[in-house]
Amino acid sequence: MSFGWSLFVIALTSLNILACAWLINWSSKMNIGDGETTGHIWDGDIVEGNNSLPRWWLGLFWITIIFGCGFLVAYPSFGDFSLLKWDQISQYEEEIAAAEAVYGEVFAEFAATPLDELKNNPAALSAGRNLFANNCSTCHGSDARGARGFPNLADAEWQWGGDPDQILTTIRSGRTGIMPPFGAALDDATRQLLADYVLSLAGREVDAERVAAGEQQFRTFCFACHGLTGEGSTLLGGLALNNEIWRHGSGRSIILDVITNGRNGAMPAQEPLLGADRTHVLAAYVLSLSDED
Repeated sequence: MSFGWSLFVIALTSLNILACAWLINWSSKMNIGDGETTGHIWDGDIVEGNNSLPRWWLGLFWITIIFGCGFLVAYPSFGDFSLLKWDQISQYEEEIAAAEAVYGEVFAEFAATPLDELKNNPAALSAGRNLFANNCSTCHGSDARGARGFPNLADAEWQWGGDPDQILTTIRSGRTGIMPPFGAALDDATRQLLADYVLSLAGREVDAERVAAGEQQFRTFCFACHGLTGEGSTLLGGLALNNEIWRHGSGRSIILDVITNGRNGAMPAQEPLLGADRTHVLAAYVLSLSDED
């Protein structure tokens, strides 16, 4: 917080505290005539009294103000001023350091174990499940089965490869997948033929002549990333199209939209956030998910 904003917070806070103190003091000295009424009557016999505020009740307000003033100067609520020199960043760093002292050795031991072996370790999988829930479930779902635009991690379909080292690399360093838009390069008739051919690759019934025509277009524009028969490419991150696993949906209109407008996907790198040891444990958990399918 800048010095100017700190002064602003101090002035605003002080003004509010003084206003509350003045209001309580003024209310305690008012002579409103105890025992009298306001003249308001409900249901014929319910009368609204006009009595002074109870002294004990006003006292609680004074205690609250005194406590609040002490808290404001002891902790950095009064601008940047703090008698205790406390700040939330330092406390967070201290708590992280304390947790690392306890759990760091555990994760280091897990990280020294190969992924193929670690994926069968119940303790490591429990830790990996917690890491997944806190860092990955937003995109991939709590059950890791993904959602539209986000891959299912509980099957054997891998965009960048399903070997332990490939999974670890994906989680550690992240991935960026780009499906270029062909709306400007191809006319509508060609895009329609490509959609027919993609549907046929997944086993849908499509007119044979249109499939043959679409195959020619596919081999011209799409095979470099998706393979000659739609088998995909883990090297380039080209999705396999010869199955019923659809990342963005299987409707014809959706397929046409992907061909026309393209898609961009990014898997953020987790090692800068979690560190090498925890990333290793997370990879073991993700690897174990495909074994369960």
